[in-house]
Amino acid sequence: MPVPFAWPTVYAILDADGCRQRRLAARDVLAAWLGAGISLLQVRGKALSTRELVDLSALAVTLSRGRARIIINDRADVAKVVGADGVHVGQDDLPPEAARALLGPDAIIGLSTHSRAQAQAALPSPISYLAIGPVFQTGSKVSDYKALGTGVVADVCALARPHALPVVAIGGITAETAASVRACGVTAVCASGALMGDGHPGTAAAGLLDASR
Repeated sequence: MPVPFAWPTVYAILDADGCRQRRLAARDVLAAWLGAGISLLQVRGKALSTRELVDLSALAVTLSRGRARIIINDRADVAKVVGADGVHVGQDDLPPEAARALLGPDAIIGLSTHSRAQAQAALPSPISYLAIGPVFQTGSKVSDYKALGTGVVADVCALARPHALPVVAIGGITAETAASVRACGVTAVCASGALMGDGHPGTAAAGLLDASR
């Protein structure tokens, strides 16, 4: 298993598609988040070519060195190439066992789950954390999954607690709802769109950090 690290209460997703839709440069969003104190970031670029994703991920690793840990969405190969801290995979992506074999024992490996059953099945996997969501409806990512609500989040936290496995909650979380989600027992709240802040990502990040303490 990977070496433990001090978990922050906010896990930010730098989504290249979301940045483009808001006419924001991903580099500027990243810099604003780092300046606000974000210390765990996931780079996601579903519509990017492999070259574009490598370039963005390498930039994130360079700018974040000594300030934040960088996780790459889906692509363990890209994480390895750019020297990221780990990878986040979904239910239909590279299995956690394969990601762990590729990236080594100290890598941070995250897994998305969307139900109590999926979370239960994930517990024996060689993962560093599991994500549960969507908690609320979200416009940041197209998904076939329905909002779970905080009750399911609390149940998943209870399942993970005996295994000392961190849980992050994702999906429609804002500064207004962060406290209620944190009260479920999650280690961190995960957000993307809410951290864009209508063109003011630094202010939005500071607000979510404050609301999630």
